[in-house]
Amino acid sequence: MARDYDSQLLESVAVRRRRMRDALLFGAQRARRTADERLGKVFAGIAIAAVLCAGCVGWSFLQHTLAKQKAEQRKQEQRYEQPAKQEKQEKSAESGKSSQ
Repeated sequence: MARDYDSQLLESVAVRRRRMRDALLFGAQRARRTADERLGKVFAGIAIAAVLCAGCVGWSFLQHTLAKQKAEQRKQEQRYEQPAKQEKQEKSAESGKSSQ
């Protein structure tokens, strides 16, 4: 019996606190509470969507930049490999001529 009374007392205190908090936050305009909650959720959703879009744009920019750097690196490697190959061919041609 004592436990029931204690639990009822705790529950009634919690209900009273919740009602007092709601009265302090929303005053006499209780119907406005649902609109405020919905509006807050809409703004939160828009903010989350904006962050996700910015993340996607950033990731795309990063991938594009890295791909561009890799292509430039390949291009430079090809430039340096071609003269080296030509030098090897010329040396081998010269050594072939001098040995004959």
